[in-house]
Amino acid sequence: MPLIEIHMLEGRTTEQKKALLTAITEAVHESIGSPLPTIRVWIQEMSKKEYMVAGRLAEEYK
Repeated sequence: MPLIEIHMLEGRTTEQKKALLTAITEAVHESIGSPLPTIRVWIQEMSKKEYMVAGRLAEEYK
């Protein structure tokens, strides 16, 4: 049973997240032949106030 966890900053629409989850599910199914009912994919969103890049919070980047 493939388990795929995606970490990303908040801010995407429900439609964008659904498209991402669908594309990853299909890629796993096609690439390693896992049956669709066994594939698990989920998103862990992080606030831009809780993620830092090169010493700067993500919310500071434009």
